[in-house]
Amino acid sequence: MSERYTLRIAKTAEKDLLDLQPKQYKQVVSKILSLQGNPRPQDYAALKGYQGGYRIDQGEYRILYTIDDDHKLVDVFRVGKRNDDEVYKNL
Repeated sequence: MSERYTLRIAKTAEKDLLDLQPKQYKQVVSKILSLQGNPRPQDYAALKGYQGGYRIDQGEYRILYTIDDDHKLVDVFRVGKRNDDEVYKNL
């Protein structure tokens, strides 16, 4: 078993999460927590134009984060609807 990553949730992502319905909240948070054990799940993709940024999807939501392998750190900085460009604003 590989070393677990520390998870940090940015204030912006925290606010995004609090806006979700309880069911979506649970699913998205569960997906975020899974990043601690595996920050690169098979459905992850690198963000274009954002060095070191990645995204994964949970249902209709997209989770944006960075991975710091040196410090074993995953930083979640945005959560938003996949079909909504809003999630990519202010990167």
